[in-house]
Amino acid sequence: MTSILNVPAANQLLAALPDVERNAFMAECETVELTFGEVLFQPAEALTHVYFPIDSFISLIVVIDGDNRLEVAMAGQEGMLGISLILGIEEEPLLALVQGAGSALRINAANFQRLLLESPVLHQRLKRYLYVVMKQLATTVACNHFHRIEARLARWLLMTQDRAGTDHLQLTHEFLAMMLGVRRAGITIAALALQTRGLIRYHRGEIKVLNRTGLIEASCACYAEDRALYAKMLPTL
Repeated sequence: MTSILNVPAANQLLAALPDVERNAFMAECETVELTFGEVLFQPAEALTHVYFPIDSFISLIVVIDGDNRLEVAMAGQEGMLGISLILGIEEEPLLALVQGAGSALRINAANFQRLLLESPVLHQRLKRYLYVVMKQLATTVACNHFHRIEARLARWLLMTQDRAGTDHLQLTHEFLAMMLGVRRAGITIAALALQTRGLIRYHRGEIKVLNRTGLIEASCACYAEDRALYAKMLPTL
């Protein structure tokens, strides 16, 4: 098992823990490298491990009728994959797809559940994170129904940039269309509108954020509400 006690970057859910809880938890973890496009879990698959991304990020996707897909949540350094274990449910309800390559902390599901009983601060933080995810899921449903594609695309790019930690995002129109649940033509029009306004530059599968402030203004209010909720429920993030 790889020691991670000296990893310079850390998952923020774990970084704020008391030393005793954090050290005990990390002693059971290993560092793993996640690759872009890697499927960590299929819907209804048994959760064998829990992931806490460090500089990677994971899309959580609803799969309908076998082929139709829609991203409903995202987990990066601020979050985790395997949250249903907090409720005692040992399966992943969504497709977990690595959207941003990088490192993560991984812990065996059984050890994770055992440590929850021994780590009251961690347990409390993860319950609050569960609430954040529940609210994010509800917001995504409403956002997809009521808001224009351009505003939704701006929100999604901001969320991705936050977790990727870079202005350069490797994203094709096909991938964006799948993430937002719209036709490729809709993404093309929305991306062109953002590019015309000087907010992004898109070329051959790469999007560069040129004006983050402008992109926030172009986004629907859901992005600011998401950040405010994190700050309220997990104030150290």
